[in-house]
Amino acid sequence: MLKLIHKGKVRDLYEAGDKYLLIVSTDRLSAFDFVLPTAIPGKGAILNKLSLFWFARTAHIIKNHIVSADLAEIKKYLPDADLSGEYFKDRTMLVLKTKRVDFECIVRGYITGSGWKEYLKTGGICGVKLPPGLKEAQKLPEPVFTPTSKADQGHDENVTFGEMAGALGAQRAEEIRAKSLALYEFAADYSAAKGILLADTKFEFGVLNGELIFIDEALTPDSSRFWDAKAYKPGSSPESYDKQFVRNWLEGSGWDKKTPPPPLPQSVAEATAAKYLEALHKLAGE
Repeated sequence: MLKLIHKGKVRDLYEAGDKYLLIVSTDRLSAFDFVLPTAIPGKGAILNKLSLFWFARTAHIIKNHIVSADLAEIKKYLPDADLSGEYFKDRTMLVLKTKRVDFECIVRGYITGSGWKEYLKTGGICGVKLPPGLKEAQKLPEPVFTPTSKADQGHDENVTFGEMAGALGAQRAEEIRAKSLALYEFAADYSAAKGILLADTKFEFGVLNGELIFIDEALTPDSSRFWDAKAYKPGSSPESYDKQFVRNWLEGSGWDKKTPPPPLPQSVAEATAAKYLEALHKLAGE
């Protein structure tokens, strides 16, 4: 019997002995720090495949927490666990247990979303000053690292790099910033070759035996904004392969972003699933 130790916004975590965790990517979707009442069909399997794809391709930059995503192999570690059924199929990974770094490490290559709103008010993001006169969705002169505090429930809060360094120590914070920027630049170059712009993304890290490890998910439509390069035009919010489609619908629904969110129309859920699948196909060829 697997023991559920954490139910996140999207992922369920199970105890798997002293050294490992079992992570199941569900079809749940979060937006504006709320879990929506409507699931996105097939989303968990797509997230899992894309994370595995990126973890494998960025291992030269930083080690990651993946042990196995093969259910037969995982059964060797968890012989008493029942891993049958659609809940586990194609959406499960066994990972190393690490001490999580309690910051979300966001890298922005373009000015959009909440970063655009903050820029309009302050001329920068998370204490990073940006050039004046930028248009919405414009490419930044260079990618910027803008961390937030990590909240399992409720709202993440923007913090400055100095505040992050104060909490983690300067050396660890510098390492996290450097690895985050290296991961973004690698993924952005790869994606551009596939006709997709990586506008921004978030990374999460853990520490194992003193070493920084890449954990959680990797460059999925849940953690990143992917734009169609052919349709890209600065000055407006570009069409995306991620949950921006859902965000846009919620923004226009009249929801106050304080009470539980409304159910998505079936057409929005299906269109979002199609966007996720298109991203998987274009990026990973699946």
